[in-house]
Amino acid sequence: MSVEIKVPALGESVTTATVGKWLKKAGEAVAADEALVELETDKVSVEVSAPQAGVLGTPAANEGDEVEVGALLITLDPSGKASAAPAKAEAPKEAAPKAPAPVAKAAAAPAVKSAPVDAAAALPAARKLMAEKGVSAEQVGAGTGKDGRITKGDVLAFVSQPAASAPAAAPKAPRQDDPREERVKMTRLRRTIARRLKDAQNTAAMLTTFNEIDMTAAKEMRVEFQDSFVKKYGVKLGFMSIFSKAVIAALQEFPAINAEIDGEDVIYRNFINLGIAVGGPNGLVVPVLRDAENLGHAEIEKRIAGFGKAAREGTLKIDDLAGGTFSITNGGIYGSMLSTPILNAPQSGILGMHNIVDRPVAVNGKVEIRPIMYVALSYDHRIVDGKEAVSFLVSVKKYVEDPRSLLLGL
Repeated sequence: MSVEIKVPALGESVTTATVGKWLKKAGEAVAADEALVELETDKVSVEVSAPQAGVLGTPAANEGDEVEVGALLITLDPSGKASAAPAKAEAPKEAAPKAPAPVAKAAAAPAVKSAPVDAAAALPAARKLMAEKGVSAEQVGAGTGKDGRITKGDVLAFVSQPAASAPAAAPKAPRQDDPREERVKMTRLRRTIARRLKDAQNTAAMLTTFNEIDMTAAKEMRVEFQDSFVKKYGVKLGFMSIFSKAVIAALQEFPAINAEIDGEDVIYRNFINLGIAVGGPNGLVVPVLRDAENLGHAEIEKRIAGFGKAAREGTLKIDDLAGGTFSITNGGIYGSMLSTPILNAPQSGILGMHNIVDRPVAVNGKVEIRPIMYVALSYDHRIVDGKEAVSFLVSVKKYVEDPRSLLLGL
């Protein structure tokens, strides 16, 4: 009897994925736990493996198709024999009637751009958002998903456009590509990053406040304890753990910056899940240090190093990215002097670190050359007052400039 291999649960609030790449072909023999297909979610890429050894049937979804959680991906025959020519073009034609693309099964007929659009033509996440925004499938129109289905991105695009200008907008003429250009389709992750950053700008009353930090004491502490720290914990003492501990202490002083708006309510948290932005091959991701208030410098450094390695290798899990309450991003590693980081919605604050540059500063009435870092806090003014935001950043500055004060609780 054939075994059905379906789209697995994809984590918090993720209901669909895009088939990125099939790693195996129809008729090919596979071993248990061997990766079959890569799925791209809004956050990371996920590999789906064979539950047991066998021979693969014909894929039920092609590369680029959007599939829902629980939808059939492919079948596996445990007692089958491998095909001599697994990649034959006619194989998909035989299996197509048996396994239609999962994302098309809710539609009564193929979507046509000019035809009326039924709510059933929307993906689950899109239907939920339409209900929240009070818009109908007719208003959104035919979607950009498989078979014209409405995606969450279609709904966001509709609600973000000015109502008055939408009917009068002239059709956009197709862009004429230059022969020297190369057109490449955006990955699902990149499309999601673009949509969420724009949505954060449209939703939050985002402001940014700045300060500068004298890194002299932090640098001296690293030099003094680096060898013994590495010997004891097997990981280097970096600035990120120092900033993380400073942020944790400051968030406990100003809980609104660690809170979240939910409708007309404010959700205050008695824990801190600290997101640390790291660069991966497909873009920026923000894995989360859970219950960071309970972690020491060594554990923070170990976990951040592990996140960086996993991001580069593409092995981050959905759970690694879910549930953050505040984020830190370090543009300084790329040479950034100053920037205004964008909120990682629905979080209410994000700290931007930058590069360290020797600058002339006044110290006790004298000009000295000190290693200075500019820092920026972007925050949601709907929930965080300006005084709180400025005071929070001053606290971070105080703790980083004198890391010993954290040990004494001062």
